[in-house]
Formats: sequence, structure tokens, C-alpha cells
Amino acid sequence: MRRRTVLATAGAVTALAWGEWLNRRWSRTLVPNGRGAASAVVVLGYRNPQVRANAVNRWRVRAGIRSIGAGAERDARLIFSGGAVGSGVPEARLMAAYARSVLGFEGTVLLDERSATTWENIANVLPLLENTDRIEIVSQPAHALKARAYLRRQRPDLAERVGRADDYRPGEWLIVKPLLALYGLWTLRGLTADERRPPRRTAPSAAAPVARGSGGRKSAAR
Repeated sequence: MRRRTVLATAGAVTALAWGEWLNRRWSRTLVPNGRGAASAVVVLGYRNPQVRANAVNRWRVRAGIRSIGAGAERDARLIFSGGAVGSGVPEARLMAAYARSVLGFEGTVLLDERSATTWENIANVLPLLENTDRIEIVSQPAHALKARAYLRRQRPDLAERVGRADDYRPGEWLIVKPLLALYGLWTLRGLTADERRPPRRTAPSAAAPVARGSGGRKSAAR
């Protein structure tokens, strides 16, 4: 009995750690500009059958606002993207209402109320991103990564301006992160290997040793 308890506990801890690691990894993939103040934050909607923003959309709104950074609200655009997929009211409008009436957000808010898919989320906000220096996309990490990959496919020039949003924090959504990781693996199956992996960090290379071969020729050691 005790051994089974220990094994069950170890399995649960391993699952939580795996979910945490994978979500963290996704949050750092396809973000060439790292962290910093954003001039445009795109918040992706989630299916919402109620007349008010549901728990997932409320969290995404909070993550979008905190992604802007303290003191930067006046200079940034908060873009909500999502059509009337789950009800007669567009997700974007529900999220905007929550940001204004509940969270008291006073910055610039723009809406895309037509999108029904992640591909459309990106395609429909492109005109709102043209003159922005830095872009962040907010959702659960796997979904946000999928959107960043679609931005790179549709507009690689704008994808170079993408930074890391504050939609991943250690311990947040901890219990459900293994489920989010499993769902993320399924939803990201259409991405290429290059789109799935964060860039490798390469340490500054020191001067390579030189080996002298016959005839005085030089070849760099590998």
C-alpha cells in the first residue's frame, strides 16, 4: 500500500513537472524579441457560449493586460480577436467588455469580431499590426505558439517583431498543465519541427584551435 502511494505521488509529480516544462518551452518558441514592452498585444478568444466572458477568456484578458507592462497602457494597443463561435456575441466583444468594466483597462482597445479559427485570428488582425514595433500574442502557450507559427507563415516580416507575452508563469494553471500539454501536443501536430522548437542558444565561440596538416595547410578543428 505504501509503495503504491509513493509510486502514485511520484507519477503525479512527474506529470506536473512535465506539463510545466512543456508549457514553458512553448512560451519561448518563435519569439525572436524575447521579453519587453509591447506596442501591440493580440489576445485570442476561446469558445464562449455564455453572455459574459468565461473563465478561460477572463484569464486571457488578464494575461494580455499584464503583457503590456506597467505604465505602458497608453502607448500600446490591446487587440481582442474572436468571432461569435459559441454564442451570438463575438468573443472579442466579451473580452473587451471584461477588460473595460471589470479590470478598468483604459488603454486603446481594437476588435476583430470575425475570426472563427486560429488562422483567421492572425489573418484578420494583420492590418492592425502593420505599424507596430513589437507584437505579443496571448493565449495558453500551445495555442499562442500555433498563432505565432501562422503569423510567420502569413507575414514573416511581422513575425520578426514578435516578443514573449506574459501568458506563462510557473505554477499558474499547475494542476491542469499536464492536460494542457497533452492537448497542445495534439493541436500542434500540424507544425513543422522547426516551428515547434525554441532556437538553440549558442555560446560565443572562442578562437578555434588550428591544426596543421601536411604541406603547411590549416584546417579548423571540429
